[in-house]
Amino acid sequence: MKKVLVLGGTRFFGKRLVELLLEDQNSEVTILTRGMTGDAFGDRVTRLAVDRTDETALKQAVGGTSWDIVYDNICFSPDEAAAAVRILAGRVKRYILTSSLSVYDPQPGMLTEADFDPAHYPLKPGGKDDFSYQEGKRLAEAVLLQTADFPVAAVRFPIVLGTDDYTRRLHFHIEHVQAGQPVGIPNPQAEISFIRSDEAARFLHWLGLGGAVLTGPVNACSDGTLTIGGVISIIEQITGRTAVIRDDAVEADQSPFGIPESWFMDTAKARSAGFSFLSLSDWFPELVTSLDRSLRKHQ
Repeated sequence: MKKVLVLGGTRFFGKRLVELLLEDQNSEVTILTRGMTGDAFGDRVTRLAVDRTDETALKQAVGGTSWDIVYDNICFSPDEAAAAVRILAGRVKRYILTSSLSVYDPQPGMLTEADFDPAHYPLKPGGKDDFSYQEGKRLAEAVLLQTADFPVAAVRFPIVLGTDDYTRRLHFHIEHVQAGQPVGIPNPQAEISFIRSDEAARFLHWLGLGGAVLTGPVNACSDGTLTIGGVISIIEQITGRTAVIRDDAVEADQSPFGIPESWFMDTAKARSAGFSFLSLSDWFPELVTSLDRSLRKHQ
């Protein structure tokens, strides 16, 4: 029986990951959250309710347990990463950090793992509020990969989408087009990567339990890219409405996908290890169709 600890696991792809883990007859799952979001896992999981930014409380909650796999979906700073390294030293066989495309600066071509090297990034202490999201994730990767005594993989996801996306980023675009509201887009030709929430969960599950022994940074996104203009075009086709695109929209109407330059990843490392990603061109229109129908029902 493999002992699995999931930090964060009650919503979005973290919840989907726990559901996959629970399908395994060989996994004993513990989820660690602040205890503020309910779940439907019943007695199939052990729950630890703690604020992971409180190192003393985290240490008491985790106790002396050893873990086959730790999935960390809620690490946003070097201090949080350093606390995990100290608390779990000598007691983890595999640690999987959920990181982000945000560790990269945008560039015209595909981003490979080598475009940001956390193994040689200067370490700095600090909490989540001391850094930008990008810098916090960079430093979290750096601390874990430079100082942990256990194997670490840092999974770099792009924007994750799904019907269960609590941030409602794709919802935003569909709602604005449906209502004829302006959408602020600085560069419609910028290309971007995406991944679906169930695919993100499936990747994490595969990386931990599927036999792939990858360490260090690992890019994970659906096959293919979309331009931001292409996203809007698909929404127009499915909603039957023409989008109002502006480059000077007010902040409330600025697209969450409104990047000034292309920002997309190469996944050769994961694909070479045996993972098959979904085709973005297949699932993205299907997701827009599903969300369009759901949003119309609630209008």
